[in-house]
Amino acid sequence: METRNCKECGQKLTGRKDQKFCSDYCRNTFNNGLNQDATKYIRRINNILRKNRRVLIGLNPKGKVTVDGITLAEEGFNFHYFTNVYVTKKGARYVFCYDQGYIKLDNDQYMLVHKQDYVK
Repeated sequence: METRNCKECGQKLTGRKDQKFCSDYCRNTFNNGLNQDATKYIRRINNILRKNRRVLIGLNPKGKVTVDGITLAEEGFNFHYFTNVYVTKKGARYVFCYDQGYIKLDNDQYMLVHKQDYVK
């Protein structure tokens, strides 16, 4: 008969033949270790996206406003991270961070907008 051991702590397993861990703690610890690198990366990206959204909300409390690109940058906005892009029928390109977005205008100006229900 084959001896089975917990994949995390090595303790001898008793019970079901397909059992891989001795406890929920060991199972969670093992799986958290497997996903650790991806989780760090995803957490970092999500933090940037949340910060971008907070900046847009802070500068645009009424739903539509024009601001300088420098103002966005000074607030810590990162233009490289966004959740989606909406292109209008006329070709205007709105960049969104969840429900908050912007469109680049002339002279380093940006018009900030809230996402409308009809925008997918």
